Amino acid sequence: MDFSPQQLIAASNHKSQDFIQGALDIFPLSIAVLPWGILAGSVAIDAGLSIPQAVAMSAVVFAGAAQLVSLGMWSADATALTIAITVFFLTSQHFIYALTLRKDISILASYYRIPLGFLLTDELFAVAMTKQLRRPYYLLGAGLCFYLAWILFSLLGIYLASTVPNLSNLHLDFSIVAVLVAIIVPFIKNWMSLIGVITTILSSLCLTVLHIEASILISGMLGMFVAVCLERWEKKT
Repeated sequence: MDFSPQQLIAASNHKSQDFIQGALDIFPLSIAVLPWGILAGSVAIDAGLSIPQAVAMSAVVFAGAAQLVSLGMWSADATALTIAITVFFLTSQHFIYALTLRKDISILASYYRIPLGFLLTDELFAVAMTKQLRRPYYLLGAGLCFYLAWILFSLLGIYLASTVPNLSNLHLDFSIVAVLVAIIVPFIKNWMSLIGVITTILSSLCLTVLHIEASILISGMLGMFVAVCLERWEKKT
């Protein structure tokens, strides 16, 4: 099928608008991750990684919590297998994200699916769900914006690790909680989702105190199960 120049220009403009809109929508979360990125970069240097290795870790792994946990375990002389298993369970929520977005993403060509799979984060998933926009260029714009912010802030952390003494005393880890709160709040639209979130938080605290592995995954699944059950109960009544 042949397209007129006007149609091609319109399609190009539409893609550009989607890309820019995605970047704008995720921009607040990209800025909020500043302390988290600094923490990841500085912890990598403190763990004994060289500057190229620290940069590569943020660029390739691209998972804040997984990076911090794996670096802590690396410093504690944990085995590679133990680190891999821990990171697998820690990031297993991405399976849920992928299944949720599968209907919209699976129809795309592989040169869209592969980059989107790499760029899929908690933040990108939250933006895609709250804005109800899952077009490829929108997701690419949002994902790339967050990725570039993460790399930039990690580089800043790598630089500060060698110039600012006692950087760990600044308690930058508070940003992890702040970002998660910013992600969760838009999803709380009714009392069922609120109870689901409360269930997740309380169960996570209890399982962590009991030293139960995969507490985050278990708590997340439990919270979603409670929210779904309450929603079905409300529909029946």
